[in-house]
Amino acid sequence: MELFDEQTPKTPAQKQAILDNVRLPEDWKTALADELTSNNMDDLRAFLKEAYQSENSIYPPAPLIFNALNLTPLSQIKVVILGQDPYHGPGQAMGLSFSVPKVIPKPPSLNNLLKEMASDVGIAPSKHGDLTYWAQQGVLLLNSSLTVRESEPNSHQNKGWEQFTDAVIDVVNEQTEHTVFILWGSHAQKSKYINTDKHLILTAVHPSPLAANRGGFFGSKPFSKTNDYLVQYGQTPIDWQLPQ
Repeated sequence: MELFDEQTPKTPAQKQAILDNVRLPEDWKTALADELTSNNMDDLRAFLKEAYQSENSIYPPAPLIFNALNLTPLSQIKVVILGQDPYHGPGQAMGLSFSVPKVIPKPPSLNNLLKEMASDVGIAPSKHGDLTYWAQQGVLLLNSSLTVRESEPNSHQNKGWEQFTDAVIDVVNEQTEHTVFILWGSHAQKSKYINTDKHLILTAVHPSPLAANRGGFFGSKPFSKTNDYLVQYGQTPIDWQLPQ
């Protein structure tokens, strides 16, 4: 893809050419058009092209980078669960925060998340950690950075992802009503401004063992609180029970 000098404005035709190559639901493409055609995204695309062509393993696989947005169109969002960056082990990352494919053992943070879910809403703990079912119901499973280098957490911070995912949060904040934002850990809670007059914010410590075992995550009941809020505003609650 052609890159543009930082000082060179793009023409409408150039912007449209970029958008034509973006594979996202139309409502996301429309809402994020300015960011998707920004100089930041030009730089990020160049960085990612080089990263995926390097000898390093980058996660998730390139076709799954925008899995969260593809599985959860803007028009369907009820809940946002914000993570930091993808899991950095082989086969783990699938483009959804905290989620791993069914065949991959659950990481400790996901185990704790599902343990709290089972306790909170009174269902059996899931044997797997694939959260696709949640995404399909309107739970946006978003990381602040959407890619990572193998075995190097936070390795793709400050490469441009934060500006993009901040734009996603801004769009959800502005264009949806009565959305639940679940923010676990200090990193997620540094997120940009969210209008508490029309949305619910639930915070707790991160579900990683180091943080969760200190107290404040187990018993926080984010799943039942989310559904209570959705029902209060006439929305269908989330079925948290993952299909086995």
